[in-house]
Amino acid sequence: MIALARMRLHGFVRTGRAVAPLIAALAVLSVLYGGGQAEAREAYGVSALVVFPLLAWQTKILLDVEPDVQRRLARVALGSARREIVAGLLAAAAAGLGTIAVALAVPWISGSVKTGPDSLPRILLIGLGVHLLALGPAVALGALSSRAVTRTAGTGAAVLVTGSVLAIVLGLQGSPAPWLVPPLMAATRFTTSGGSTLTALTLTAQAALWTAAAAYTYAHLRRTRT
Repeated sequence: MIALARMRLHGFVRTGRAVAPLIAALAVLSVLYGGGQAEAREAYGVSALVVFPLLAWQTKILLDVEPDVQRRLARVALGSARREIVAGLLAAAAAGLGTIAVALAVPWISGSVKTGPDSLPRILLIGLGVHLLALGPAVALGALSSRAVTRTAGTGAAVLVTGSVLAIVLGLQGSPAPWLVPPLMAATRFTTSGGSTLTALTLTAQAALWTAAAAYTYAHLRRTRT
């Protein structure tokens, strides 16, 4: 399973399909940090929000790289549909970690953030945490929009865009159903205005539950549509 995940990640990079999401991330982050210096906590909270759809798109591209026949052969070789599905999600998560590393480094390279009252290690830990909170849901959303599930490019794009928009709209304060989406907006508010450890744990649990539910749906659709 790990070997298959490594092969898929290698194919994603070797074919050059990793370039487009990386360029998009750099462009979005450059615009985000182009207005002058900001508090690092606040900047990382917004960064995780704007990187979320890029991580989902990156996942879709990675999962769509492999031809359908090769994907079926991989399932036969592993002897388990579950292991083949998990291998794809692991490869997507690993690719997402690379994008997150870029998102954490860009504001310091450009001199667009300041530490404020927090120490640098604490700021980096907060930034990593809020980006990882977005990674799981982004991978799950990207998987749900992949060709193996949606069958057509138009449907896949619609799932990706709709999921990204709803994650923001339903995450706004006063939303009637914030539990339907991952807590991206809540996490941004948390990093901006602060909050308790209990709040952080609650947001993490909500993101984990949403990711688990979306990943389960993806796995079920993959089994029924293959």
